Amino acid sequence: MLKQAAVIARKEVIDGLRDTRSLFSSLFYVLMGPFVVLLVSMAIDAGNKPASAEVLRAMLSVFSLVAAFVGGMNIALDTVAGERERQSLLPLLLNPVTRRNVALGKWLAVSFFAIIGLAINLAASAGLLAHAGLGVPAPLIAIATITIIPLPLLAAALELLISTLCRNVKEAHTYLSLAVFAPMGIGMFLVFSPSLGQGWFKLLPVAGQQLQLELLMKGAWPQFAIALALGCFTLIIAGLLVAAAANRLQRDEIVFGN
Repeated sequence: MLKQAAVIARKEVIDGLRDTRSLFSSLFYVLMGPFVVLLVSMAIDAGNKPASAEVLRAMLSVFSLVAAFVGGMNIALDTVAGERERQSLLPLLLNPVTRRNVALGKWLAVSFFAIIGLAINLAASAGLLAHAGLGVPAPLIAIATITIIPLPLLAAALELLISTLCRNVKEAHTYLSLAVFAPMGIGMFLVFSPSLGQGWFKLLPVAGQQLQLELLMKGAWPQFAIALALGCFTLIIAGLLVAAAANRLQRDEIVFGN
């Protein structure tokens, strides 16, 4: 059964790699955060003011959350809503494959691009921190990537579900764009309310990942028990969202595209 999902995921990944415009757009948004922070750090230096390491790290962590969402957004946009609009989803669903495997395969494809986008963002952020004299040890960079991998998986599941709820690309683009602002809003809220990071917010998806990132960017080792609990909770929610997307694929309105 997983073989069917893997075949669908492979097809979606290949199609996504062919769309160079979407790839360039995703890359632009993924690298936008580190570029903006670079400009901020240069402006601080130009004014002969001491750079605030805490602010730079907080900004980078927020933009990393956004990167986890924008990396797979264009693929999620096309994988269901786009196929409904082109009326190419029906031939796929007529094949002897369960809707659960269709949803799983598409989720794996969106997750692939989301993880790649996050990895690129973290690499650029590490380079920026090194440039600002706030370098992070290489082992911590690897741990940071592994620790927050559940976040792009959750983002991919949410974006896939939104895509199944929309009737065309225009509608999906509107709602997916709004979804990208959710991690930014949560991240900025934590930046201005750091005291919340000491409580149960550590176990909330998105908020918990940002707190883990801030800790790692300071060169500190993560709290592995909290990171493990957060990762499991995030994956459970992602699984529920994928199941909801699979349930949506059972509906006649999805099959016939109206």
